[in-house]
Amino acid sequence: MKFAVYQASKIGGRKYNQDRVGYAYTSEVLLLVLADGMGGHLHGEVAAQIAVLTFMRAFGRLKEGLVKEPEVFLRETMRAGHDAIFEYAREQQLGGNPGTTCVVALVQGGHIWWAHAGDSRCYLLRDGKVAGVTHDHSVVQQWADWGIIGADEMRTHPDRNKITNCLGGVEDMFYVDVSEPSAVQSGDTLLLCSDGFWSPLEDNEIADLAGASVLADRVDELIEMAVKRDSIRADNTTAVAARLGEREEEHLAEMPMCIVLDERPVPKDF
Repeated sequence: MKFAVYQASKIGGRKYNQDRVGYAYTSEVLLLVLADGMGGHLHGEVAAQIAVLTFMRAFGRLKEGLVKEPEVFLRETMRAGHDAIFEYAREQQLGGNPGTTCVVALVQGGHIWWAHAGDSRCYLLRDGKVAGVTHDHSVVQQWADWGIIGADEMRTHPDRNKITNCLGGVEDMFYVDVSEPSAVQSGDTLLLCSDGFWSPLEDNEIADLAGASVLADRVDELIEMAVKRDSIRADNTTAVAARLGEREEEHLAEMPMCIVLDERPVPKDF
């Protein structure tokens, strides 16, 4: 498969970086995954790491380098990450359940699928515009859907960090949204990002990523822009982007290749 890919993260104004991100590929499949640990919950960074590593391990077990049923793979693997967080919390007697958002995108056979829980987003950028984006699982998104607030207010509302769905957290509130497959067009760019990335930025600024001559440079610019705008209030700011098309470098791998950014030690007993 031909693609360019880049991932990066900044701690922002927080004491700890609870975001985790990674990508994986074979010659026929590309997987992107990002998780944003919930700061208000115990060990949010551990929950985020478990979510990302669950996808990496599932991808590493692929037979013949292909995902047989992408929708099932995305849904079941995210559920497995959710269950693994609860199991870890029980075994370690944490006295509470860590929580994390999670968003993932999979490209195979000329199609794109994405899935998410929470308010970390996947953007499909095409022809210099936002062609698709996940629908946040958050209080402000619900209010916007009901017409109580405008879409622009979602970015600045004091309750913008309250989410209605996550991995871990509350066991019976978890669910996974999985998209219908979308046909790939040459030049498509996929962007997965935490709310610390998308919240301070305008859609047109994010869409400019699609036309960047060097993908990595533009991702870094946008991260710096987001952190600067929120100043000392800046959240962890993380993104992974992949541009698809014949002009990009071909990635060949007989065995699944998994690359996690700044991978921390695997939590004990996970």
